Amino acid sequence: MNIREMTGLQIMQAMLAGHIPAPSITQTIPMKAITVSEGEITFEAVADERHLNPMGGVHGGFAATVLDSATACAVHSALPAGVSYATIDLNIKMVRPVPKNKAVFATGKLINLSTSLAIAEARLVTQDGKLLATATSSCMISR
Repeated sequence: MNIREMTGLQIMQAMLAGHIPAPSITQTIPMKAITVSEGEITFEAVADERHLNPMGGVHGGFAATVLDSATACAVHSALPAGVSYATIDLNIKMVRPVPKNKAVFATGKLINLSTSLAIAEARLVTQDGKLLATATSSCMISR
C-alpha cells in the first residue's frame, strides 16, 4: 500500500512494526515509538553524551524534541489518509532534569481535532513515573 493511501494510524503502526523506516530525527534524538493507538502514542527515549548543555546536564531541547514528537504523532495517529499536519506551537514546562543514559517515556494524547486545527498534550516521565516535563501543542491540519 502506498503511504499516501494509509491513515495516520496505519503509518504509525507500520513504523512501529519496522515496515516503514523511522524518521531521521530518531537518529539525532534516540527515541522509538513503543505503543500507538488512535489519538495516543508513547515514545521511549535515552539522552546520552550528545545531548548535553554547557553545564553537563541534558539540554532542554532533548525534552522539547521528544515532547514535540509525542504530541504531533498523537495528532498524526488520528488523521485519515492523505491528510497532513504541522506543529504551529509547542509549550513546554520543565519540572526536573532529564537523566542521562536512562530511558524516559513520553506519552502524547490528542485533546481535540477539528477540520483545520488539532490540540494535543504530552508528559515526559522516568521509568518509575516521576514527571520530568509536560507539553501542549497545536497542529495545523492540511486536508
